[in-house]
Amino acid sequence: MKTRKNDPDAKKLQARFDRLKKRLLRLNPVLLGTITERRIERDDPKQPGEKKTYGPYFQWTFKRAGKTVTVNLTKGQAEAYGRAIRENRVLENLVAELRTLSLQILESSTESVTKRKHRIPE
Repeated sequence: MKTRKNDPDAKKLQARFDRLKKRLLRLNPVLLGTITERRIERDDPKQPGEKKTYGPYFQWTFKRAGKTVTVNLTKGQAEAYGRAIRENRVLENLVAELRTLSLQILESSTESVTKRKHRIPE
């Protein structure tokens, strides 16, 4: 990395960037979407006037090619998919921070265009 006169701030930025890259390598599977737990309440056929609850049922909803897709899951799948969705949030936060650091690193390690002085009209 080319820094201006061994700028200590640029070195700190690069060190933080390198730590974030290592965190990326430790991520588990990632997945977009949401998990919903549903229960259905219906009239109980065996006891008129009473309600019977069915479920829970688990659904994973996500977008594919601009369309919403819903997939029914087992409880075990819902737990695993939920972990992957939480891991995706970690990924998104890491990527956002990497982008911010990238800009700071580039601004501190490259020469910028010399700004012109504003002329005051006479």
